[in-house]
Order: sequence, then structure tokens, then C-alpha cells
Amino acid sequence: MEEMLKFLGIKNIDELFEDIPKEIRIKDLKLPPPMEEMEVEKEIRKILNKNKSFFDMPSFLPIIKPHYIPAVVEEIIGRQEFYTSYTPYQAEASQGILQAMFEYQSVICELTGMDCANVSMYDSATALGEAVLMAYRINKKKNILIPKNIFWHKKSVLQNYIKGTNLRILEMDYGEDGRIKIDKDKFDKEDICAIYIENPNFFGVIDNRYEEIKEMKEELKAILIVGTDPLYLAVFNPPSYYNADIVIGEGYFGNPMNFGGPLLGIFACKKEFIRQMPGKIVGLTEDKEGNRAFCLTLQTREQHIRRGKATSNICSNEALCCIAFLAYVAVLGRDGLRKVAIKNMENANYMAKQLEKIGFEIPFKNFFNEFLAISPINAKSLNEKLIEKGIHGGLIIDENKILFGVTEMHTKEIIDFAIEKIGEVLDEEN
Repeated sequence: MEEMLKFLGIKNIDELFEDIPKEIRIKDLKLPPPMEEMEVEKEIRKILNKNKSFFDMPSFLPIIKPHYIPAVVEEIIGRQEFYTSYTPYQAEASQGILQAMFEYQSVICELTGMDCANVSMYDSATALGEAVLMAYRINKKKNILIPKNIFWHKKSVLQNYIKGTNLRILEMDYGEDGRIKIDKDKFDKEDICAIYIENPNFFGVIDNRYEEIKEMKEELKAILIVGTDPLYLAVFNPPSYYNADIVIGEGYFGNPMNFGGPLLGIFACKKEFIRQMPGKIVGLTEDKEGNRAFCLTLQTREQHIRRGKATSNICSNEALCCIAFLAYVAVLGRDGLRKVAIKNMENANYMAKQLEKIGFEIPFKNFFNEFLAISPINAKSLNEKLIEKGIHGGLIIDENKILFGVTEMHTKEIIDFAIEKIGEVLDEEN
């Protein structure tokens, strides 16, 4: 260490970080003493042994939920031409990855009903931010309508995205049924840039007021951005059905939970807006000999065009996650996706009914695979005691409200076990 400091011409390691303000430096970082490689591995294994699988401790957290991934998906994405590939700048040497990206785009277009899709954003939150900026480029109006019941992390990302613009966020309240209040007369149609709705929404509620949504969009002369769940689209009408302009979502198909990431942000739009779409598009063409070939068709970022013409500073996409998504859809097919979606709904409805039997209130009935429940006892206390009993509860919304997420992984046996433990906690509290 002394030799290194002497070579660098500094007295101590702190001089390396003089440019970093003291108030944001990490203080009192208590690191363990140095160890040999074998000792480090042993220590890490000891820490990893504390982890519990879904079957050891079932979780009912929403937003990012457990889904079964067929073994063939991991086998496909483990192939070195996918697993180690980088952005395919040289099309002639990258036909495999380019075709996979093209097929991914095709799947997204089929699910959403949109004309075109890019090869993903980072996640649904950044996709929302990019969608709002795209809407702003299209019509230059200043107000964005978003649901009041939106995941707070997503709202925070959106707020950061619009800094430096003239955009302002306005919130649409929700009614007793959990759906947004469609009140087009409440807003000035000359000022609404975009309307963002979620279907299903944050509470898992399904909104089938298609004509009313279309009328609101048309009267306010706004860009309609729809956030959705790709699994939901296997059984319900796509956003194109109610004239969406841009569709975003979280692409979790085939991707493990990984403590919350990485996933991929779905992004699709109408053909008329393709030049304003961020990210990259892979296209199908022909080579000079007339053979089918794939190439990068659109890349509207600073690296490729003048900065002032760029649509985004996002420099990459989630290629491997996209291929996992594509492999999952290809393995299951249309009927398989539909069966998984229906099973999700059946399991969620079964759990909601079981909760009602033990004293919970389910305020919103028309939901997909997430639902809001009002607990007869304090939500935080309930979750803490469930952890002790081997169950990870839902997401706490406020003092007594919990958002539960249920998928095909939550079998009747798992749900019944959870209901039994929840009942035990209620008995103990009473």
C-alpha cells in the first residue's frame, strides 16, 4: 500500500477522493479483515444459505411476482451466441441475434396490437418516462394525466424524466371501483399532452370502459399511453382496441425475479409515431443476392445521429432478457399463454375469497392477478408475524390495506397454507 501511495504521489487514500464532497461520502464503512480466496467463498456460501426459495417461504408481493420458467428457456439463453452477444453493429456477422430481436418485436406487436415495437427499454418505469417525452415531442402540450393510484417508484422515475421540460403532472383520482375517474370536462383540452392509464392498474383492477377511454383521448386531443401486463394481453383486448398510441409494460416472461431485476421495458407504438420512438428497431430486408437478412433499421440516439435529433440517451436494451421473453412465448404458444393467464386469475380469485371468509374485505372485485385487501388488523403487524410463520405477505399500502400478488405458482395448497397462517395471526391478535 505504501509503495502504491508513493507512486501516486499522495500521502493517504483519502487524497484520491478529494473531489467528492465530504457530505456524500460513505462514512464508517466497517469492512471485515482481508481473507484468502477460499475463506471468502466459504463466508459467501454461509450468507447464501440464509436465502429461502419460494417454496420454503411463499411470497405474495405484487409488482414482480414468481412465475414458472420452463427449463428450455434457460437452455436457450445460455447459448453463447445469445449469452455473450453485444449490440449487433455488424449485421452480416450478427444474423442470429438480430433475428431473435426481430421476432421479439413481432411478439410485442401481436400482444399489444401496435404497429411497431423497439427492442426494449430498461424497465417499465423508464419506458413510461420515455413515452411521456415522446408524447411531448409529438404535440408540445404541457400537462400529463396519470392515475393517482400508480406505483410510487414509477411516479418518481417519471418526475425525474420530465425535469428540464415544461411538462407538469396532473393526477386522475379513482372511484369506489378502483378505476380512474374518466372526467374529460375537468381538464383543459388545449393543455393535455398525454393521458397515461394502466390496465390492469396498480390495484390489479381491469378497466373495460373502452369507448369512454377513446372518447376522453379524442376530446382532449392527447396521446394515449397505456401501461399493461403482457400476460393480461393473452386473454383481454389489446390497447389498440381502445386506440392507444403508445404501449409500455414490464417484460418478465422467462426472466427470474432476481431480487427485482433485471427485466425489460416493453415499448410499442403506432407506425405514424415511429420516428419519435426511442431505442432501436431491427428490420427485415434482403442482401444483394436476394436472401432474407436482418439489420438495425432505426437507432435514434446520440451515438448515431446529431444530439439535437436524438430521442433518448438510453444507450442499450435488455437483449438477453428479450430473448428469454421470446423463448418463453415460443415454448408456451398462444394457448399456453392463455392457460397461464387464466390460472393466474383463478388463483387470485380463490385467495381473495378465502381471505373474505376470515374477515378481510376485498373492495375491488374485477381484478387480474393482483388485488387489494383490507385487513381486520394492522397490516405491518400482520406481515411481521407472517414472516415468523414462513409466509411473506403482500405490499402494505397504508395502515390496513395490503396489495397481494398471485400467479400460477401459488397452488391451492400454498394459498390454503397462507390462509391458515393468516388466520392464526388474527386469532392471536384477538
